[in-house]
Order: sequence, then C-alpha cells, then structure tokens
Amino acid sequence: MKVIIIGGGQVGSYITDILVKHEIDVKVIESREKVLQKIRGKFSPDILVEGDGSDPVIMSQAGMQDCDVVVCVTGKDEVNLVSATIAKYEFGVDRVIARVNHPSNEWLFTLEMGVDVKVNQAELLARLVVDEIDMRNVMTLMKLNRGEYSISQITVEANSMAIGKEIKDLAIPDKAVLIAITRNHEVVIPKGNTTIESNDHIMFLCYDDQLEELNALFA
Repeated sequence: MKVIIIGGGQVGSYITDILVKHEIDVKVIESREKVLQKIRGKFSPDILVEGDGSDPVIMSQAGMQDCDVVVCVTGKDEVNLVSATIAKYEFGVDRVIARVNHPSNEWLFTLEMGVDVKVNQAELLARLVVDEIDMRNVMTLMKLNRGEYSISQITVEANSMAIGKEIKDLAIPDKAVLIAITRNHEVVIPKGNTTIESNDHIMFLCYDDQLEELNALFA
C-alpha cells in the first residue's frame, strides 16, 4: 500500500510516524521551511517531497498516480479540499481522507468534491462529550459505509427493561443486528430465544441513528 500525506505538521508527522512503524510506503508533501527541517530530522529523506500539496506537478512527483490513499491534513481547509479533489478526479486515488479545520466548512467536504472520509475534530470532540453524557454504556468499535453504520458494544444495566426477555420479544430496530453477547467471559451467539441478562455485553451492527434507541432499550 502507498500513502501520500499532504501537510507535514503535527498531525501529518504523527500519522507518518505510525505508517513508517508499520512499514507502509509513505510520502509527505510539505512546503514550509520550518516544518521541512523537522521532517528531515525525523524521517528518511526519500519520504519528503517539497512543494505545494495542491499542485498537480508536485503531486505527480510524489507518485500520486500510483497512490492507494491520500490524507490531506494541512491547517488550511481550502488546500485540503483542492488537494482532495485533484487526487480523486485527476489521479483517480481510491481513498481520499481530508481534515476539516473549521466546522463551518464541513459542508464542502463531500463525495462530489472527492472526499471519501472527512475528519472534523470539533465534531468528534462534541460527540465524545454527548456520548459520555447520554450513551455512556455504548462503545463504538468500528465505523462502516462512510460512517453511516457502526459496530458497537452496549452494556446491559441492572435496571434495563430488556433483562429477562428473549431477543425475539424485544423491539430491536429494523436496521440493527445483534452479533454476539459476552457473558461471564464467554461468548453467546444471540438467537431469538436468547434471554438478556444483567451486565451482558452486546455487540451489534446498526445504523448510527439507532444508537440512542438501542441505548434506551438495553441501558
């Protein structure tokens, strides 16, 4: 796999470090001299490509045409968006990830603009706060289908309305599927006649909008 990171600042440098440790082929495009000096002192010289990350010529020099994933993480939304669009539509990169610095610009980072995955740090922090307050028993394990679906785990509380009931008798949302139940360190495959017990850890696949409904049912 080949990954190109546009922006070698703190975020870009951190991602690069992780990829290098996993022996992934990575290039970093950066133009700021101070940042360039830090990158030169930390990584192998062949990782760095000097220049504007939104310049098609520089992108080509970095090997964008043979790239599998592009990660746009500069501190400027306009650069991230332009880079993402060029990567997707001029170079045909399969997976384009872009950082959103200012929440008001999030609406611009769409599939039509070439962005497969957008990372809005402010929104992520807000969701963490809300989840901690409203859904403290739910833990998201994995996001699927561009974040529309999740594989999550919920812990059944002692006062849950689901305790003592069989799964077939519960109002499970249509787009939610129970995958497994961990009970006393053992895994139970959920079936229609499986009875829910207190402190069960239920893993399920569901549409993100149904997390609150599931939390209300089991927590």
